[in-house]
Amino acid sequence: MSDINNETLSPNPLLAPWLQTQLRALLAQRGHAWLLSGPSGLGQFDLSLALARAWLCEQPTPDGACGHCGSCHAVAVHTHADLCMLMPETLSLALGWPLDEKTQDDLDSKKRKPSKEIKVDAAREAVSFTQFTRSRGTTKVVLVYPAERMNAITANTLLKTLEEPPGAVKFILATGAAHQLLPTIRSRCQGHTMHWPAFDEALAWLTSQAAPEGKAGTRPSTPDLQTLLAAAGGRPADALDRLQAGPSSASAQNWQALPKALARGDGSALADMAPAQAVDALQKLCHDVMAVKAGAQPRFFNAADLPSSKAGGPGFMALGAWSKELAATARTVEHPYNPGLMLETLASRARQALTAK
Repeated sequence: MSDINNETLSPNPLLAPWLQTQLRALLAQRGHAWLLSGPSGLGQFDLSLALARAWLCEQPTPDGACGHCGSCHAVAVHTHADLCMLMPETLSLALGWPLDEKTQDDLDSKKRKPSKEIKVDAAREAVSFTQFTRSRGTTKVVLVYPAERMNAITANTLLKTLEEPPGAVKFILATGAAHQLLPTIRSRCQGHTMHWPAFDEALAWLTSQAAPEGKAGTRPSTPDLQTLLAAAGGRPADALDRLQAGPSSASAQNWQALPKALARGDGSALADMAPAQAVDALQKLCHDVMAVKAGAQPRFFNAADLPSSKAGGPGFMALGAWSKELAATARTVEHPYNPGLMLETLASRARQALTAK
């Protein structure tokens, strides 16, 4: 066994200041089941994992886990025997959390594709996990994320254990869509609404997370970071994802150019997006065009980057119809028959709505 006492891990890696404040408040309260809810991109997963680390830590502090004990190390390397991560298989693979042996064998042999939902079999495994003797410490933790990916059967599988867990078992459910959860799930948890940081606070944190890019090693410019944060609706975790996806200058320029490119029928503006990302971008564009037309400030784009909202611009009826269509498309966007054709259709419909009289 390696000597982990000489290795100091950060107590809460990359935990933003507003998340640290929430963690301290949660640790000061009692409860065996917490539901962390709020719009996506506010750090639900980071806060959930920090809370789990603190509960499992051998030397916890009021601010969270110690960061250097055996338990903290086990969580950091995704091998803690008393932590059950209940997530969609796609997310487990993306984040590096291990799957059970049978599931991994099925995926390796390409018998099926990884699931985007939290499967009922995984929920049953989580229930069995709560009944095993603890491996170390005094607590076991089940972390469910994103909780809205549980269907009704999966959620009902957890209900009894969630209400009366055996021994010292704690649950953390984190979601960006609490309204999609069964009322019976919500009623069995203590609720915590994620705090939304001020734009300047989120920008300062995003700046601290921005790694140097390019041969010169320069950090992203403040205007680029402001554009990416606005594109994410002020949600810092979503903005960080955008920042890590590619050069910030290119991402910012593409975002600023998107509205007018679509208005003139340039479908290539969506070419590098997945269908879900494209629909999200179009919903934000539709929102801002309607806001400016009504005399309000845009939220996701600069007003100067939007198509003209003066007389002759798109009308409310056309924009309203487009908004409804995008909402309907968003419900099934993860299962397109032909992603390329779908992006072409979305771009064509955007031009039609943005140029309607």
